[in-house]
Amino acid sequence: MFKRSFLSSSNDRVGKRKISKRSFNDDAKMRMRAAINNQTITPDTSPSLGGASPKLNSAIVTISVGPDQRLFAADEDVLSRSTWFSEACREQFFSSPGQRRINLPDEDPIAFSAILEYLYKGDYSPRLVHDRKRDTWSLEDVEDVTMTPRSNTTEKKFVGFNESATIFHAGAGDFILRDTVIYCSALRFGLPELQRLALRKQGLQSGIDVATILRSARFAYANTPPSDSRLRAHYLALIIRSRKTFKRSGTMQQEMQRGDTQLFFDLFVALCNHIDDLTEMGPGRSPAIGKTAALSAM
Repeated sequence: MFKRSFLSSSNDRVGKRKISKRSFNDDAKMRMRAAINNQTITPDTSPSLGGASPKLNSAIVTISVGPDQRLFAADEDVLSRSTWFSEACREQFFSSPGQRRINLPDEDPIAFSAILEYLYKGDYSPRLVHDRKRDTWSLEDVEDVTMTPRSNTTEKKFVGFNESATIFHAGAGDFILRDTVIYCSALRFGLPELQRLALRKQGLQSGIDVATILRSARFAYANTPPSDSRLRAHYLALIIRSRKTFKRSGTMQQEMQRGDTQLFFDLFVALCNHIDDLTEMGPGRSPAIGKTAALSAM
């Protein structure tokens, strides 16, 4: 005989329980709770770090950049790699998706475009290329990477040799090195890895005229605190290494007579330190200029 078993309740049917599927709203609720508890999106909670794709339900944020209010769109998860943008997005968390907007009137659109490229891809054009055989780094050869001034600044003409390395910056009123602008913006947005990348790329540039270097150095001093000496030290070391060119430059003389910046005092200290090091080490040996400049700029 067959024994028929009966279940006490339809709700207790074994194997018949319905498993609910997780909806996209569940993730949104978790993010809302995190925002309420002042939790910051971290590498563990955001898959966009390391070049990964943003979440499917990541909100789109509109960024208005520069005096001309050029518009960019980016995923909130990608922007949150930056501590500054993470806080800015948190403040607008309860805004409707179409109204999430961040205004950056003092930023340069070309430099900001490079920053977005870095946030999505981990680098920006021209990319760094590593020669494993020689263990050297270089910039990729991209013929189309040429920065041109905006339409309302076409009367300005570039006077240096390496145009692709410069951009016309509205705040500076002239052409300055693009990597310097990116470095200063990365410092503001809390992207230390991008700072290091921009500094390394700038060190690979060549053919920059004296006037552009001095304008860029002034911009660097105006947009970095004394506690962040890496970019400042880069310019001090560059001027010391190329001192034969700079001491013959009328532009250098005019800039030093103009003053109005900590740059030239730091340069004087760096030169004094360099001479002291040469004296202590004796003839035939030369200290690292970059180290001397870094210590003088701190």
